Amino acid sequence: MACNGTIFVPQAGMWNKFIENVDHLPSFLWNLLLAGIAVLVGLLIKWLLSYFIRRSVRKSNEFSLVKSILMRVGKAFNYFMPILLLNMSIPLMRMQPKYQEMLSRVAEIALTIAFAAMIIGVVHVMEDYFYSTYDLKKSNNLKERKIRTQLQFIRKLLIGIILIVTACIILLSFDSMRKLGAGLLTGVGVGGIIIGFAAQKSLGNLLAGFQLAFTQPIRIDDVLVVEGEWGRVEEITLTYVVLSIWDQRKLILPINYFIEKPFQNWTRNSSEILGTAFLYLDYTAPLEELRVEFDRLVTTSPLWDKRVKVMQVTNISERTMEVRCLISAANSGNAFDLRCLLREKMLQFIQEKYPESLPKTRAELEKQQQA
Repeated sequence: MACNGTIFVPQAGMWNKFIENVDHLPSFLWNLLLAGIAVLVGLLIKWLLSYFIRRSVRKSNEFSLVKSILMRVGKAFNYFMPILLLNMSIPLMRMQPKYQEMLSRVAEIALTIAFAAMIIGVVHVMEDYFYSTYDLKKSNNLKERKIRTQLQFIRKLLIGIILIVTACIILLSFDSMRKLGAGLLTGVGVGGIIIGFAAQKSLGNLLAGFQLAFTQPIRIDDVLVVEGEWGRVEEITLTYVVLSIWDQRKLILPINYFIEKPFQNWTRNSSEILGTAFLYLDYTAPLEELRVEFDRLVTTSPLWDKRVKVMQVTNISERTMEVRCLISAANSGNAFDLRCLLREKMLQFIQEKYPESLPKTRAELEKQQQA
């Protein structure tokens, strides 16, 4: 407060008086006051950091590293800062040593869990960054699918390790657990063998997951034909694979299935693929006219990738000839649509222009001569 050009400064005696009044508070109120101040200061620091970071972020639908950090790490940080300051204030509290040690232990455990949650958030931030860098929306996304498949496995593995390490740190913070661990150490070898025999399939799936992630016979968004079903790889976990079937069903298979059994992968080296449409026609069908119409349909279609277009007679039978329309497309979805388009339009063309070329059954009738 200014008066006649001077600034009023509180006297040292006033501050000392305030400290004395606070010192005379009952222990319960003193402890409650310290805890409340620690939590409020922690929340205030968190809010200020969040406020300044949010102001620096532009509103956009595109990926932002700061946005990802706020979304993935922000929630865990909300708990971390107040618990950290509360833990720092415990030595100043007035309570018996055994209660102080108990409260300190609880705060340390909560702090460990909050810190582990923040590390898991950082793992998710890194995953978001790589997902934005390697976008699956490209037509030829082989590299992106390779990296995403490995990222999913690595992310799940890292989170599993973080959770196990966190649980170990919490348990080892108790003296009784340390003694118990020392006593059980001699039985770890035998126990490990027993568990290994009991969990052969689970361990086999886990090892198959490692092999699948790095040798990559399948990847995220690969097009597979498995058990007679056509679909895309939607998810690869540590123990199973989810295949999204074309009619929106989900086929779930154990991960070692793809190590032990044969299956078709239509996008192993590239998403580009060849497709065929077969026509069965009478021998009188005009092949050159059909070939001209086939070329016109393919070249005018946006589904064709301009690599392959061939129409050939690939087989003949006693009644019909087999005409194969071979085309290429950027991916299996486009190839399927283009094949359907060719069947429909070529059949329509034959019905309108050359209906006599459709398959027919011939019969020859002879008149019997009368004796």
